[in-house]
Amino acid sequence: MNANILSFHCPTKIYMGINSHQKLNDIIKEWKIEKIFVVADGAIVKTEIFESMEKILKDNKVAFDLFSEIEPDPSAATVEKAFDLYKKSQAPVVLAMGGGSTMDTGKGVGILAKNGGRIADYEGMEKYSIPPLPLIAIPTTAGTGSEVSASCTITDTDRGLKMSIRHPTLNPARIAILDPIALKTLPASVAAHAAVDAFVHAFESYISLNANPITDALNLHAMELMSQNIRQFVSDRTDLEAGLNMACASNLAGITFGLTGLGNVHCMARFVGAFCHVSHGLSNAVCFPAAAEFNLIANPKKYARVAVAMGENIAGLTEMEAAEKAFNAIKLMCLDLGIPDKLRNIGATEDMLAEMAELSFKAGYNKWNPRYTTYEDFLELFKKAY
Repeated sequence: MNANILSFHCPTKIYMGINSHQKLNDIIKEWKIEKIFVVADGAIVKTEIFESMEKILKDNKVAFDLFSEIEPDPSAATVEKAFDLYKKSQAPVVLAMGGGSTMDTGKGVGILAKNGGRIADYEGMEKYSIPPLPLIAIPTTAGTGSEVSASCTITDTDRGLKMSIRHPTLNPARIAILDPIALKTLPASVAAHAAVDAFVHAFESYISLNANPITDALNLHAMELMSQNIRQFVSDRTDLEAGLNMACASNLAGITFGLTGLGNVHCMARFVGAFCHVSHGLSNAVCFPAAAEFNLIANPKKYARVAVAMGENIAGLTEMEAAEKAFNAIKLMCLDLGIPDKLRNIGATEDMLAEMAELSFKAGYNKWNPRYTTYEDFLELFKKAY
């Protein structure tokens, strides 16, 4: 009997399309919402889509409180500050509008509202059992997939680390709305970092030791959609077709990586972000080429299929030659999007490398990464990326 029984589950209802945020009208009526707690990125509060959402709430006579003091990679203190405001509201539903930081803050509030304690109490896998408040998520970046992912990432500033709060069934939003209008005001650099993060989600989930035929299908299509739209989207966020395709691709990858786990890119990026105080997306983007090259020999067959998804012609090539095409396409994508090519260019110093390598080895990603990675391997990867 095969002991490695895999599974697939997506508890989120997803609406997608231009102006799909108008579905809020129907959701309010269906759920009989009279009060809602809104968590929003401060940068979008005066945007077209936020004003439209606010009008929908007012037209439906829904009372709401707003929390918008959210920094990138939100801290436990931010989650608890949001929860303090929530306690005055006691709304039965949370609406999150923003990127991964905003959605993770909304998830944190929902967890605390139903389970109590401090957010750090829930670090790890399935550390709570009471379902959190229902979450409606409208992502304003095409990157994290947090609206459907099993992960909630909160920074522990005392330890200088990012806590991963994972629950495949209870962490994803109840409803996700993918509206490219929400992406229109995204700065180009943020769009690029988030987009590469989304690609890494699909790529690492695809080559994960826990991948299965269903996650493979979703991840390959996600990488194909991103390869066809990522440059157009970063160049012009008002290209609504490219924006919708990127939002859907990010969402597909968000569904899968919570089930399969991720690999060395995300493992390294956790500590790069914490040590260098840069965004999750940028951390992943800078680590991506070095880690992708390291893992190539572990599964050249899948790398060759990535090359096809990225639009590369592999006719007549050996499997290894085709795999190298994927790696070269990844490097070119990062170059075209203006991703810094070295860790030193985002604030890393040489004296950080050994500690980041040690933390990466201890983080336990070898259960997902396709090539076993020792401390010495991680140190070489960080040196290569540096």
